[in-house]
Amino acid sequence: MMAPVIVATLAMFAGSVHTQGNVQPVNDPPNPYTTIENWAKMPAGRTWGATSAVDIDRDGKSIWVAERCGANTCAGSNLPTILKFDASGKLVKSFGEGMFVFAHGIHVDRQGNVWVTDGIPPGALAQAAAGRGHVVVKFSPEGKVLLTLGKVGVAGEGPDTFNQPSDVVTAPNGDIFVADGHGGNTNARIVKFSKDGKFIKTWGKKGTGPGEFDTPHAIAMDSKGRLFVGDRNNNRIQIFDQDGKFLAEWKQFSRPSGIFIDKSDVIYVTDSESNTRRNPGWKRGIRIGSAKDGKVTTFIPDPEPNPESGPGAGTSAAEGVAADAQGNVYGAEVGPRALKRYVKK
Repeated sequence: MMAPVIVATLAMFAGSVHTQGNVQPVNDPPNPYTTIENWAKMPAGRTWGATSAVDIDRDGKSIWVAERCGANTCAGSNLPTILKFDASGKLVKSFGEGMFVFAHGIHVDRQGNVWVTDGIPPGALAQAAAGRGHVVVKFSPEGKVLLTLGKVGVAGEGPDTFNQPSDVVTAPNGDIFVADGHGGNTNARIVKFSKDGKFIKTWGKKGTGPGEFDTPHAIAMDSKGRLFVGDRNNNRIQIFDQDGKFLAEWKQFSRPSGIFIDKSDVIYVTDSESNTRRNPGWKRGIRIGSAKDGKVTTFIPDPEPNPESGPGAGTSAAEGVAADAQGNVYGAEVGPRALKRYVKK
């Protein structure tokens, strides 16, 4: 008979596990990365705004970012929100001028199309009348709008509306999954559409149980087609099949703001919010491990890992995360307003 502690450890990382109890903080894995700041070069006169949206081009080396116009909102700005940088950090493409107010999530699909989610933060509600917010937009790689999901500026919980959509991912067959909600009185669900934007189904509601959410802040898909949802205010990742069947709950990656899974099923998860009030005992940073067994192997710590007050108390270090084909990691930062690159030492 296996000892209880061994059984508990195996259950923590098994793909078929349903729920976990309390998990000891995972703060001590090694950090083999060096931080590169100011890697991506903005045009002259433009500074970085808040960004939680970063992904890798299908070439495996170029970087796509959605950035909030030098501030934490694009309200009143017509700067291009969507930026593409080559492997050297040179800006090679930009578009989306005047289209977004609070660009939040980004996804590059298998054809190289770029998907961006847009919400309306407090204080920018007037921008709804200006034709921005509560939508998911699909662009060609050249910036042509191919599809819009939701009603611009209209918050709702129906099959054709969103309320603060946080992130989006697509399946190999083109089906679209939107993580809809950003806490508070917004939605708390996953919405599934066909590749042409036809509503298929939705699942989830606000709560703490299996299949319930409190801020579904990130969504990613592994090689098996499983959906990994960053259920941030519940300090966990929930895993589902594409029909919404609950498969597992993982807490060992801490309080998830962003999730990226590469072709080898390496999973990258950001924690930009933990402190003694929110997820006590856990340090902020980027945890890297396996989407196959859930083991955390690497931790890139936030330089200020547990701020309680000041400008970093709300969020610091990376919210969005991606990794290129060479294994370089990119952290999109809201509080510090930056895009950092992490390279192996």
